Amino acid sequence: MDALKLIAQDSIREDKLDFSIGDTIKVYVKIREGERERIQVFEGTVIARRGSGVSETFTVRRVSYGVGVERVFPYNSPNVAKIEIVRRGRVRRSKLYYLRDRVGKAAKVKEQLR
Repeated sequence: MDALKLIAQDSIREDKLDFSIGDTIKVYVKIREGERERIQVFEGTVIARRGSGVSETFTVRRVSYGVGVERVFPYNSPNVAKIEIVRRGRVRRSKLYYLRDRVGKAAKVKEQLR
């Protein structure tokens, strides 16, 4: 079991970014198309975080052309090039799944004043 922990420690991201639920973030994802590689930006609200260590993931939701799109990103994935915080959100829940049922202004998260 210790060998698995050693391997897991090597793949954990060093640049810990402290974002939380309700924050609007930009996730820069490496996309491979054949032999070429490019970076695609996915911007949305963090509605969930789960797991810890190597298996930690976070879910980002945005509305694109009237359709809700959610993506689950592994936090320690080498395909996630960079995570950038756009604005901080003020919420009182650990999971924001209720935003799936809301439309328009009701789906907004209040901004946290710092």
